[in-house]
Amino acid sequence: MQDFAPLVVGIDVGGTKTHLRALAGEAPVADHVRTSAGWRPHDPVAAARWLAALVTDVLPAGARPSSVAIGGHACETPRQCERIRAALREYVDAPALVVGDAQLLVPAAGLDTGVGLVAGTGSVAVGRLPDGTAVQVGGWGAALGDEGGAAGLVREAARAVWAAHDRGERPDALALGLIASLDVPEVPALGAALERATDVSAEWGRHAPVVFAAAAHGSALARTVIDEAGGALALLVHRLAARGVAVDDVVVAGGTVLSQPGLYDAFTDALAETVPTARARRLEVPPVEGAVALARSLL
Repeated sequence: MQDFAPLVVGIDVGGTKTHLRALAGEAPVADHVRTSAGWRPHDPVAAARWLAALVTDVLPAGARPSSVAIGGHACETPRQCERIRAALREYVDAPALVVGDAQLLVPAAGLDTGVGLVAGTGSVAVGRLPDGTAVQVGGWGAALGDEGGAAGLVREAARAVWAAHDRGERPDALALGLIASLDVPEVPALGAALERATDVSAEWGRHAPVVFAAAAHGSALARTVIDEAGGALALLVHRLAARGVAVDDVVVAGGTVLSQPGLYDAFTDALAETVPTARARRLEVPPVEGAVALARSLL
């Protein structure tokens, strides 16, 4: 029987960076951030091996976790997350839990129920039914969805610019910004530039600042794209509410929505109209705090 404080490990595997935090009781043991390069959530064995290597690299030699909880980017269904957890048993001899990274937000905020909404490179919202069943909406990737995330904003901005071009309008600040950022000579060339992307979400998403800069310079097209993105994020919460998820508290995270007041305001304005009982709250701590809370719940 252990005569020392249990070692809990929480891991937030984001689309860009991964954060591991380990504590023995309240005493910090490790707090480490690295890139998420090599994370392959659709290959459970590779994902488990990647997580095990991370734990081994970061924890002190000989340290044995008492519990581990992981929030994984692109871990989209309970079945997928469970397959990663099962594969992790080969490497970690301790209770473990694997969930989608958005499911870290509610516990990170110190809440038992609510919605976690992420709008970073992509966008997704998650919650739980009264029986505890997890429900996810959105998160379908830049080609099909992710409205309100950076990549989705760029996709919709390009569509708005193309439509304006087809109407015979002169390029505005949004069109000129996209042309410069994508290094093409004219609006019709935007499509080929976007289609050349090998990592669509990341490569499209890095152009998102152009949309906000264009709005600041008076582009009505850009302003409409941002307003519609905010409405799309609010619609995710509405869909969860319609499925029976408690949505009184909406914990918001993600570099795009939290760093761009125009998008956050568009979201909260739309949320007030579509789900008047819901209240948005910015996540003020790292999401890894939610992973730590989940790891403690396994003890």
